Amino acid sequence: MLAEIGERCNAVEECYEFMLAYAAQGLVSDRGSQSGSQLREFLQRAIQAIDGLADLCKIAVRQEGMEPAARYEAFLAVLERDARDAFAAIELVAVQPDISSQLIDNLNASIHLRALLTDLFLIGDLLKGHSRRAAATKH
Repeated sequence: MLAEIGERCNAVEECYEFMLAYAAQGLVSDRGSQSGSQLREFLQRAIQAIDGLADLCKIAVRQEGMEPAARYEAFLAVLERDARDAFAAIELVAVQPDISSQLIDNLNASIHLRALLTDLFLIGDLLKGHSRRAAATKH
């Protein structure tokens, strides 16, 4: 499960990084350019990655027995809210007939997307650290 969470987090990060490069191109539309078709692919991968990600993290935290449970549950509620908000923003952009560099720049600047990325870095590090400590105590 930790591997799947990591893959999903990477998909969101990769999308964000691609969008940074796309925003710098100054394109009026994504139509007719290789980066435009790639952009839509990255957006779709991010949408798929975010969908259900908070639930996966909840399951992982419970399965790993991470304590104190109440603190993790409170943070996972934040993650769920930020994921829902970022999901809505990315989906809105993805359904536009034309996606300009300016629109992507605005999405990149969205507090919702940035909050989700920060949440993912935090929970990813916490899960990895817990997993390492659990493996070390077994040996």
